[in-house]
Amino acid sequence: MSAVQLCPARPLDAGTVGAIIGAHVDATDWLPRVHSRAEEVMFAADMIDAGWVTTARTDAGVVGFLALDGTEIQGLYVAPEAQNRAAGTALLTHAKRRCNRLGLWSYARNTSANRFYERAGFRPVERSNGADNDAGLPDIRYEWHASREAP
Repeated sequence: MSAVQLCPARPLDAGTVGAIIGAHVDATDWLPRVHSRAEEVMFAADMIDAGWVTTARTDAGVVGFLALDGTEIQGLYVAPEAQNRAAGTALLTHAKRRCNRLGLWSYARNTSANRFYERAGFRPVERSNGADNDAGLPDIRYEWHASREAP
């Protein structure tokens, strides 16, 4: 994979961003599909229209994205074939440079993502039974504060 470039998402990226979400659902056997593929693309378009989305691009095109609403990470996804190749780290570093603190929710069963966030300095601060998320799955609230980072 070539070097990762970060760019604001364009409206035409909605299909690819939605497909990355769908690929994650498809690759995750414990995650129920609660939205159609069309709804995933519409959700991606709404986030792009709101100005939340930064894409990670390589020579292969868009391989991941970060949706950041103020200090809240609404989504950080990397296409399965591009995982563990720096796109997620680049997106998270981008968010950290923009904010002194960040928060996000992650499914408790998403152990690889949770390890990723914890290695990046996020700490669990709350757990839920999943009653407030679309999938109805237990989740964990993570927060990161710049003041906790080593100099």
